[in-house]
Amino acid sequence: MNNRVAGPHEHYESPLTARYASAAMSRVFSPQFKFSTWRRLWVVLAAAQAELGVSGVTPEKVAQLERFVDEINFDSAREWEHKLRHDVMAHVRAFGEQAPEAAGIIHLGATSAFVADNTDLIQIREAYRIIQHGLAGVIDALAAFARAHRDLATLGFTHYQPAQPTTVGKRACLWLNDLLMDFEELEHRQATLAFRGVKGTTGTQASFLQLLGSGEKVDRLERRVAEQMGFTRIAPVTGQTYSRKIDSQALKALSGVCESAVKFATDIRLLANHKEIEEPFETEQIGSSAMAYKRNPMRCERICALGRYVITLATAPAMTAATQWLERTLDDSAGKRLYIPEGFLATDAVLILMQNVSSGLVVYPEMIRRNLELELPFMATEEILLAAVEAGGDRQALHERIRVHSQEAAAGVKQQGRDNDLLERIAADEAFAAVKDRLNALTDPARFIGRAPEQVDRFLQEHVQPLLDRRQEQREPPSEPRV
Repeated sequence: MNNRVAGPHEHYESPLTARYASAAMSRVFSPQFKFSTWRRLWVVLAAAQAELGVSGVTPEKVAQLERFVDEINFDSAREWEHKLRHDVMAHVRAFGEQAPEAAGIIHLGATSAFVADNTDLIQIREAYRIIQHGLAGVIDALAAFARAHRDLATLGFTHYQPAQPTTVGKRACLWLNDLLMDFEELEHRQATLAFRGVKGTTGTQASFLQLLGSGEKVDRLERRVAEQMGFTRIAPVTGQTYSRKIDSQALKALSGVCESAVKFATDIRLLANHKEIEEPFETEQIGSSAMAYKRNPMRCERICALGRYVITLATAPAMTAATQWLERTLDDSAGKRLYIPEGFLATDAVLILMQNVSSGLVVYPEMIRRNLELELPFMATEEILLAAVEAGGDRQALHERIRVHSQEAAAGVKQQGRDNDLLERIAADEAFAAVKDRLNALTDPARFIGRAPEQVDRFLQEHVQPLLDRRQEQREPPSEPRV
C-alpha cells in the first residue's frame, strides 16, 4: 500500500478558481467567507437575544464570541465533522472550543438553516454585485464600440445568408439590448432578495417564541438580525429553508447573461471568419501549435464553452425547487454546494473575457467594404430599376435585362470565383445608358442602411447611458483574463 503524502499538485483543482474567475468572486465562495459569516450570524443572534433579555446570554459572552469570528480553527471543525457527520454542529463545537465560556449560547434556538441558508443568501447577494459590476463594464465597452461604428455600413445576414445592410454599430446594439435585459433581471433579483431570517426548525419560530415569550419580541429579534446582516427584506414565510426557487431564479438570471454572451461570442467568431472583426490578439500569442499563421478566436470560444456550462447548469436548481418535499428535504444540499458557486464563478469568468474582448475588438473596414460590395449590386437592382424607369425606360424590359445580368454575374461568382461584375454589366448595357453615370450613387451603402445610425444614437442615449450613469460611482477596474 502506498502511504506517500500527496503533493500540492496531486489534488483536483477547479479551473474556475485556478484559471478563469476573479479573486473577488472566489473569495465570496471561499471557506473563510462562508464560515466567518456563520460565526457572524451566531454572534448577531446572540447579541440580539442578549438585548431582549434571554436568560444566560450576556454581553460578555457575546464579546468572547466576537473575538473569534474570523479566526476559524478549521482543523478542529474537520475532526468534529468526521465524528458527528454534521457540518453545522461541527462548527458549533469548534467555535465553542475557542470561546468556552460562551459555548452554551452558540446557535441558541436556531436550526442549521439559520446559518447555512442565511449565509447562502449573503453569498448570492455579494455575488450578484460582482456580476452586475462585470456586466456594466461589458455594456460600457460595447456602447463605446457601437458609438464609434454607428454608421459603418456592413452586410446584414438572416439565416446566415446575405441580407439588407446594417451598420457595425447597430449590430453591437443588438448585443447591448440583450445585456440590458439581463442587467434589469439581475437588478430585480438583487432588489427582491429576502433574508431567511430567524424562523426555527420548520419555519414556525416555535423555539424562539419559547425563548422570548412573545411574538413581538420574536419579530424584534428577526428584524435586528436581518438589519445587522444588511437586509431590509425578510422572507414572510419559510419551511425549514428559504424557497429553493430563489436558487433557481438566480441560475436562470446567470443563464440569461451567458445566453447573451454566447450569442455575442458566436457572432464575433463568425465575423472573424469573414475577416471583418476579430477579438484582440496579443503580440506573443500563439494561435495554433501547428499552423503558425492562425489567429483562433480563443477568448470567444472560451466564452461559449463556459456560457454553455452555465446554461446547462441552470436545470439542476430548477429540479431541486420542484422536488422539495413539504417543509424541506436534504437532496438540495449537495447540489447547492456545486451549482450556486460554480454558476456565479463561471458567469464571472464569462464577463471577464467578454469585457476583454469588447474593449479590444479589431475592425477591418476595408474587408467589411469589400464583402459588402460583393453582394450590394444584387441588393441595389431595385434602386437601379426604379431610376431607369423614371428616366423613361420600359419597366418590364428593364426588369428582364437586370434578371439576366444578375444570373450571369452570380454564376461568375459561384462557378468561376470571379468578383461580382453586375454593375459593369449594367453599365455596358445601352438600355441603362440614362443611369450609367449614377450607378455609384445608386449603390452607395448609405442608401441601404435605413435609420441604423440614428437608432444607435437614440438607443445609447435613451437606454444605455442612463444605466451607465447610475452605476458611475460603483465603477471598478475590470479584471483581466489570467490565461
